[in-house]
Amino acid sequence: MATWAEFAAEQPDLAAFVQSRFAADRHALIATLRKDGAPRISGVEPDFARGDLWVGMMPASLKSLDLRRDPRFSLHCNTTTASMTEAGDAKISGSAEFWTDKTDYLKELFERTGWQPNPDELDLFRLTVTEVVSITVEGDEMVVLSWREGKGTRRVAKK
Repeated sequence: MATWAEFAAEQPDLAAFVQSRFAADRHALIATLRKDGAPRISGVEPDFARGDLWVGMMPASLKSLDLRRDPRFSLHCNTTTASMTEAGDAKISGSAEFWTDKTDYLKELFERTGWQPNPDELDLFRLTVTEVVSITVEGDEMVVLSWREGKGTRRVAKK
């Protein structure tokens, strides 16, 4: 699985677009897998920092327990319009790594934002990526640009 920096080095334009869509509204949705394999959708605030993609959540929250048991996830930006003509859509899938040494990340977070969460009140995950997708509208076509690790990028346009 690729770190965000590795993906961005391979696909800088797609990475910039996807990152901008997640930055447009800090709130995003993450899909995790429950114990029984059913999907769970939860809110998160993804953070692109230090060449990685991070998500934090309350300790022992259901989404955190899901990721600690099965690290697979899908992350979806907040889509603001049904037509997607204004901004587009972005999705990221991959694997979440539970991060126990939060010191450097939290220091850098404080320097960037002024926010300093209590490390004991935060489960932190570093996300690696296996798939990144953008969906935009160009003229009368919906354009899906998808990258899969080891397979490169595929563009599909649909009217």
